[in-house]
Order: sequence, then structure tokens, then C-alpha cells
Amino acid sequence: QVQLVESGGGLVQAGGSLRFSCAVSGRTFISYTMGWFRQASGKERAFIALISRSGYSTYYANFVKVRFTISRDNVKNTVYLQMNSLKPEDTAVYYCAAAVSHADYARAYDYWGQGTQVTVSS
Repeated sequence: QVQLVESGGGLVQAGGSLRFSCAVSGRTFISYTMGWFRQASGKERAFIALISRSGYSTYYANFVKVRFTISRDNVKNTVYLQMNSLKPEDTAVYYCAAAVSHADYARAYDYWGQGTQVTVSS
């Protein structure tokens, strides 16, 4: 069983930054593409970014390009999401997820973190 534990959410003012960490245990971390998703109140879960098993390839949703950066440390079994220039519309619950396949849609992901709330005040 794979377990994903997120940390790093919270309340931030518009224009501020946050960094998420997601520690993965239970299986070989390098076996998985890692992704980040978010779900705002009343909306569907939305893809943010993914990173390949090796970490050499990344892919972002258009709405977060430049502002957000995904990375991973295959020694620490951890994936990160650095979020800069945050906007009130970034308010959501953020999830990390692990997938065997290389995909940008939620149903492709097999394991999920518990979710962490981010609130961006104007």
C-alpha cells in the first residue's frame, strides 16, 4: 500500500508563496509519476502539474505556468509544489497523487494524499 502525506498548506495573502511537500511511503517512489491537483469549493478536481519518474519531465496546466513549480527528490521519496504569486482564485484543497501512467487527469492516479487547504486572501 502506498501512503502519501502532505504538508505545507495554510493561509497566505495574495502575491505570497507557499511550498507543499508530499512524502511517499510503502512502495518504490521512483515507480510513479507524481501529480498535484486541487479542488475548489463546488468545483471538480483540477490538474495542476505532474513530474515524471526520473524528474526530468514536467507538465503544467496553463493556468499555473510560471507561477508554480513541481519537483521531486527520489532519495527523500518526496514531491514538492512551489507556488508563487498566489491569487485568491488559487484557494482550494490541494492534493498530491501517484500514478503508474503518465497522465494529467485524476482518474489515472492510483494513490492520493489527504488534501491540504490553501486560502489566499485578497
